[in-house]
Amino acid sequence: MKVALVHEYLIKQGGSENVLEALLEIFPEAPIFTSFFSAQTMPERWSQRKIYSSFLQKFPLGRQNYQKRLQYFLPLMPAAYESFDLREYDLVISSSHAFAKGVLTRPDAVHISYIHTPTRYLWDLTWEYQRSFKQLPLLKSLVPLALSQLRTWDFQAAQRPDSLIANSKYIQRRIQKFYRRDAALIYPPVDTDFFRPSGGETPADFYLIAGRFVPYKRLDLAIQAFNQLGLPLWVVGEGPEVERLKPSAKANILFKPHQARRDLADIFAQCRALIFPGEEDFGILPVEVQASGRPVLAFARGGATETVCDGLTGILFPEQTTQSLVEAVKQFETLVFSPENIVAHAEQFSRQRFQTEIRKFVEESRAQAP
Repeated sequence: MKVALVHEYLIKQGGSENVLEALLEIFPEAPIFTSFFSAQTMPERWSQRKIYSSFLQKFPLGRQNYQKRLQYFLPLMPAAYESFDLREYDLVISSSHAFAKGVLTRPDAVHISYIHTPTRYLWDLTWEYQRSFKQLPLLKSLVPLALSQLRTWDFQAAQRPDSLIANSKYIQRRIQKFYRRDAALIYPPVDTDFFRPSGGETPADFYLIAGRFVPYKRLDLAIQAFNQLGLPLWVVGEGPEVERLKPSAKANILFKPHQARRDLADIFAQCRALIFPGEEDFGILPVEVQASGRPVLAFARGGATETVCDGLTGILFPEQTTQSLVEAVKQFETLVFSPENIVAHAEQFSRQRFQTEIRKFVEESRAQAP
């Protein structure tokens, strides 16, 4: 059986790249087909892989700051993925949050697509995306037409794989809504062996919010809430929202830059709790913190409702407002959580579990193929 893996793009290591690496452990000889590969910004180990990039890699505009300029390549994305010649492969697994699911395969090949999310800027976030062009009036007038055409292609592309896998129940529902297809559920892999409790030490006296801070992460809610509470909050990470909101933070809020993975694991194990006020499709960060034995205070929407057990491994607050978060923190201050129970809950999202379920799904899919 010849296997190929397809991925959106390889620019920075993130959750979807962790999924791809877990797939590579199952199929170590499989080549990777992707729209763009940046050896300069990806960890060095990726350069040892057999990676085929699309014709977009050759564009002068694409070789510099590809991710920020991605919006200008959108009309070319369908052609980029359809250009890959996958005829020699018996099994194709695509890791998709946009266009990767649209590759063309042999009629008798099995194509399984692991869907991180239906393409957000084509469906539920299309209005926000269109508003991002408000400073470019001429381009803004063309965007609705382009998105409409891409939306038609995206729906058709989602019909091409033989099977779809969703990374959460939340994404299962969105796949059914936008693509009118059923999807299996396999939660993404979390390195629960790497993120471990501190070994019986009393946690430090600070709350934590971490990640790459863009608007939907709602760092603003955390800063407003802790300005009001006066409790210590560590903001660990970078992004446009940090610079925008930092001047409004009081002295009890400490900003730290992006941390090395080992240092981040230590911070996870020492914090009182993670603050998670955004809405994510799955959200690996809350699981990593729970694997470290620490609870999570999360907005009760999206993947957090599947990864955080209200009252057992953390608190789910009902409204995405400052006051709702303040009340959750005050409630948390009166409760005691068991690190052992939190770690046991996180184990169900382990890397080993993911790979076992993927292997079983592949075997069943091939057995059902004509």
